[in-house]
Amino acid sequence: MSSDIVAGILSICDVKIMLLMLLGVFMGIIIGAIPGLSVTMGVALFLPITFGMEPVAGLSLLVALYIGGTSGGLISAILLRIPGTASSVATCFDGHPMAEKGEATKALGVGIVFSFLGGFVSYIILMLLAPAIAKIALQFGPYEYFSIGIFSMTMIASLASGSLVKGIISSLLGVMISFVGIAPITSFTRFTFGESELNAGFTILPVLIGLFAVAQVLTSVEEKFKKEDMTVQSCKIKGFGFTREDIKGQGWNFWVSMLIGTGIGILPGMGGSICNIISYSVVKNHSKYPEKFGTGIVDGIVASETSNNACTGGALVPLLTLGLPGDNTTALILAGFMIHGITPGPLLFRSEAKLVYGIFAALIVSNIMMLIVEYMGIRVFTRLLTVPKNLLLPIVIVFCVVGAFGSNNRVFDVFVMMFFGLIGYGMKKLNYPQAPIILGFILGPIVETNLRRGLMKSQGDFMPFLTSPISCLFLIIAAVTLALTIRKEIVKLKRAGAAA
Repeated sequence: MSSDIVAGILSICDVKIMLLMLLGVFMGIIIGAIPGLSVTMGVALFLPITFGMEPVAGLSLLVALYIGGTSGGLISAILLRIPGTASSVATCFDGHPMAEKGEATKALGVGIVFSFLGGFVSYIILMLLAPAIAKIALQFGPYEYFSIGIFSMTMIASLASGSLVKGIISSLLGVMISFVGIAPITSFTRFTFGESELNAGFTILPVLIGLFAVAQVLTSVEEKFKKEDMTVQSCKIKGFGFTREDIKGQGWNFWVSMLIGTGIGILPGMGGSICNIISYSVVKNHSKYPEKFGTGIVDGIVASETSNNACTGGALVPLLTLGLPGDNTTALILAGFMIHGITPGPLLFRSEAKLVYGIFAALIVSNIMMLIVEYMGIRVFTRLLTVPKNLLLPIVIVFCVVGAFGSNNRVFDVFVMMFFGLIGYGMKKLNYPQAPIILGFILGPIVETNLRRGLMKSQGDFMPFLTSPISCLFLIIAAVTLALTIRKEIVKLKRAGAAA
């Protein structure tokens, strides 16, 4: 085994492969940072290029794109309050308020460093425990996935800044939107109103771009008409922009977020779009100062960026050990394996050990490259703050339109983006949180599909959802979390009434 590890490491110690990984990381960061473009889109664009490469070179390029793109989303999330990727939604909550206070470099530095650390630790876990973890993941069926979805929905309360009722309404709206299109299992069309374009439902990318990017652009335009100052405070740069004192006490935050990201990544079909929000919610719920979240503190950035980058390592566990993609991007990386005639699965570690350990080495090297490239780019990124928004925002809108159209090559998705942009703008005006609608939109199909599968498996009996140990555990945790949240809200209302 040690000879395979050495051979794997040596297989990427080639100037050509190193340059390919550097290119992948660099392009991934750019694609991830541009609102409207996604990591999945970037990997899809580069996939044909790998046809004529050696397997280790082509796959190293793809994983480098994956790593760079996942981390790159933090740049626009912090500087523009527009998540570059779905896995950077929670980074907006505290990242942009810090930028507005003149702490953009600190926010970027913290995000970059904890992106690196979250990814690095998850890759070590991947190398050491992948086969054993995959065996545990195999125990998860429809009952367990349903319960995890229900548990994740209880996190919505933490995202409802100010009003639990508004948070629940927002999340229910997201679930309702997810029902549009052809139903899972039964294949009946729902809420399409005879419009064939709606048969496939709404795609996550146009919805995300609309709710965050277009809504933010509309808000900024309104602020200009009010003749308010549209510039962000300038900021000084030193090192990564933060001191040891700034991240003091973030150890628990880091490890919890890393475990959440890795764990959710391991479960096929979940992905970074969920784990960053859940991690942010868990850290906020267990914080000594939850009221400060959303005002611009490093805790929120650490939680989001640690978990979404840890998710990349977790998502590769089922891919390499079971041949099951953890998310959309790893599905394309799976295609990269297939192109070279390699089938991921339990026998991969025996038949292609050198390639597997080469990919492990490429993950770690690409992660280091990501840290260096983003560190060198901090000064360039912060220059965005000096660009007048009346020049910057039209460019953002152009990229949003390109990204929405490119997701499925449909003009219809551009209209979807604009529609959800108006919804997002209305929600901002009425102080409804936007994150719960995304969480509801993502989790709705997961809960519905696995509820249907579970009931089909049990022939209509709901008891297996309660008697399955793992499923029961998650449902109990969900019930306790919900009870504690309601209790906290009642106490808050009583205090508010007493103060009045």
